[in-house]
Amino acid sequence: MIKTLSFLLLVLFSLLFIKTRIDMQPIPETLDLNDSTIQKPQLLDKNLHPITITYKNHWNLHDVVPLHTIPEFLQQAFIVSEDKRFYQHHGIDWIARLHAVWQNIFSMTKIRGASTISEQTIKMLHPRPRTIWSRWLEGWEAVQLEKHFNKNDILEFYLNQVPYSAQRRGVVQAARYYFNRDLDTLNQQEMIMLAVLVRAPSRLDPIKHPGAAKPAVSRLAKNLEVYVRGKHRAKVQMVGTRPIKASHFANYIYRIVDHESKKIHTTLDRDLQQKAQQFLEQRIKDLETSNVKNGAVLIVDHQTGEIMSWVVAGDSDPDYPGSAIDAVTAPRQPGSTLKPLLYTLALENGFTAATLIDDSPLSESVGHGLHTYHNYSRTNYGPISLREALGNSLNIPAVKVLQKIGTENFLHTLHELGIKSLQNHPDIYGDGLALGNGEITLYELVQAYTTLARHGQFKPLSAVHEENYQETKRIFTPEATSLIANILSDPWARRREFGRGGLLDFPTQTAVKTGTSSNYHDAWAIGFNHRYTAGVWMGNMDRTSMKKITGSKGPAHVLRSIFSELNKRKETKPLYLSPKLVQTEICRETGLVPIPQKTCSPYNEWFIPGTIPTLGKTARRTRNQPLRIQQPSPNLQLAMDPRIPDDKEFYQFSLNQQQGYQHVQWILDDQLLEETSNGEYRWKLTRGKHKLKAVIKDGNHMIETQSTRFLVK
Repeated sequence: MIKTLSFLLLVLFSLLFIKTRIDMQPIPETLDLNDSTIQKPQLLDKNLHPITITYKNHWNLHDVVPLHTIPEFLQQAFIVSEDKRFYQHHGIDWIARLHAVWQNIFSMTKIRGASTISEQTIKMLHPRPRTIWSRWLEGWEAVQLEKHFNKNDILEFYLNQVPYSAQRRGVVQAARYYFNRDLDTLNQQEMIMLAVLVRAPSRLDPIKHPGAAKPAVSRLAKNLEVYVRGKHRAKVQMVGTRPIKASHFANYIYRIVDHESKKIHTTLDRDLQQKAQQFLEQRIKDLETSNVKNGAVLIVDHQTGEIMSWVVAGDSDPDYPGSAIDAVTAPRQPGSTLKPLLYTLALENGFTAATLIDDSPLSESVGHGLHTYHNYSRTNYGPISLREALGNSLNIPAVKVLQKIGTENFLHTLHELGIKSLQNHPDIYGDGLALGNGEITLYELVQAYTTLARHGQFKPLSAVHEENYQETKRIFTPEATSLIANILSDPWARRREFGRGGLLDFPTQTAVKTGTSSNYHDAWAIGFNHRYTAGVWMGNMDRTSMKKITGSKGPAHVLRSIFSELNKRKETKPLYLSPKLVQTEICRETGLVPIPQKTCSPYNEWFIPGTIPTLGKTARRTRNQPLRIQQPSPNLQLAMDPRIPDDKEFYQFSLNQQQGYQHVQWILDDQLLEETSNGEYRWKLTRGKHKLKAVIKDGNHMIETQSTRFLVK
């Protein structure tokens, strides 16, 4: 009988041993989790400060610290709380386990588990359903674990990976979550709290259940013999899940970078990000009664092309309607902010800063009708220099410059500058492209302006520190871009519409441009100094109108604050002015070099070499722009006004280029109507269907335009 029983026990233990060996999982070769699957990497700013914290990974991969940096008292608190004989046993603490069994039997319920730190480590490495068999396997796997790794390796892994509430793992994340501080700043009571909370993170969570952990903290403190009642009172508080607001920037990084790395070193400047966020949200709060709800800021170091700040007001906060949309990459109408790019192209095509542009009332065909252009102030200034036309952001001169440059030519240049949102045919935009009737993003606009700031060299913006060098491409000459920068930083040039010494006159030389789209849907301010380029947008993501908020009333305040902050960081310098530019005296009335005995109001102007205007020197025709009839447009329909006598109703014929040739013959309905010395003629309206063409004498050549048909009712 005894032999049979012994045999059965031997068989039973053999089967138990075999089953145990089969169900045991292999011990990992290393406790280093560098090769673990990354669900979402952590983003670091340019100075390696965290700008995002993610808890979506299975392991704590971002806040791992070596054992020697974890306070010794905190280590001791965990050992006393979880595994008093950690340094004596070999994976299983049989004394603690037998004691736990006795206590559980005596109380008729489970009050102790007696898992060692090594067994809890196995439980993290090999998750299983909570059964007696699982506990059995964890014990023997813990023995194997201690054969592969020393005690300090196991304790370091455990303290970095032990789970807490809110998907936090490890003592570093727990300290930041519960106390908003790092480990080396915790007092002893707070360290005791961290050791206690791992027993039941949800039930003892001091944020959800204040006071629930207090008895356990008191008992552990007494066991540690360091507890002094009231001396170290733990102040538990909920903290944010991100050190700074940068969720839209983070989403952008996750879209453009693979997730193979645990951490991604970005170009963002954490401190500047926080400052810009404050400036933007405060200004939006100030304009709350003007129906301004959304805004964005993008700041770039244009010398390197690195993005320093990517701010969206509210940053997905439910209290900010529309803030879940990334306003940095959302297309909006740019208003007048494209004008500096247009005028730079004009300088490359024979215009000068002194070129006179006729700022007189202008109507252009739209479909079968007419659209009348106005300046913002509804004031017309007559012949005005390019410098003042740009400085005062006048609409009519910009339209006339675009007509000479050509919409297709300008659109091609915008594409070269990285503005890819403008995908329609040039005819869809028409002359309105000069005034921002297309939609582009703040990202694209700032990137284009960095080309002006970089002396005409285009370089894509970068958001991640990369070893690969980003190649540059020349779009404009240094002479043209530095002259535009000089105009945009000239308070005198903008005095007619904006006044002198106003908000746009920054303390240090800064090229500044504002823009406002139709019906006050969008307000912009963008500028650059010697080192930085920054852009600000304000509006509403639901596309409702603001209450007369322009670029100079809203975003300009934020832009000024941003550059004030930026100028504290680096020694300021003047804007670059090409040494090849030539300064000479020009007559304001003619836009030419002064002529003796002629009335003149002289002023000094900068010129690209070879472009100083003198009497008899004709403007160089814009390349790739054939002569054509601009007014009337094909199939235009005009209606005579019955309130005006017929002999007093006129309509102006015009060519797309009015200067640079000897004379123009206007041929109406196959009959010579008139000859003029330029590309304009004021025609008395006559009812009926008409056909118009022009014959232009250009040097020794005669150029004939295509015929245009139109109707007068």
